[in-house]
Amino acid sequence: MTVEQRPIVPSYSAADAIIRLMNTYMLLKLLHVLSSTVLFGTGMGIAFFKWITDRAGDVRAIRIVTERTVLADYVFTTPAVIIQPVTGLAMIWLAGYPLSSSWIVWSVALYLLAGVCWLPVVWLQIRMRDLARVADAAGAPLPALYWRYQRLWFVLGIPAFSALVVIFWLMLNKPAG
Repeated sequence: MTVEQRPIVPSYSAADAIIRLMNTYMLLKLLHVLSSTVLFGTGMGIAFFKWITDRAGDVRAIRIVTERTVLADYVFTTPAVIIQPVTGLAMIWLAGYPLSSSWIVWSVALYLLAGVCWLPVVWLQIRMRDLARVADAAGAPLPALYWRYQRLWFVLGIPAFSALVVIFWLMLNKPAG
């Protein structure tokens, strides 16, 4: 074939289109699974280190851990919280699942529940960080308000984390009904 005979626009077959679609789906799935892992890992890690540090009672250590908790939520959790629904909805659309599928409806409802719990948790973390900074700078014990916030923080984390576990199960099993 001479240069003059070559087509200007490449011809794509239906198979090429399917391969491109599958590659897009797999990339979205990879991002979705990675961001899910970040949500689980960051959530469990933050909860563990904050819980164990609070139990020790060292104000300076508590200040440092609450500062890192706020930072970790900003750097890791926030992007994952955004990536999850974007990639999830894109995969639903590409796979042709109806949004009315029960597993999708339950997943969205539970994700909203987790978000309703997570937003006050972020506020509480920032307040606890600020209280710990003041106490550490003054060489004083943490005020009672810190411990009230800490209990509420922990209580809100239970339904949020539980919702994510159930969503994970729903994503893997996609039950009908």
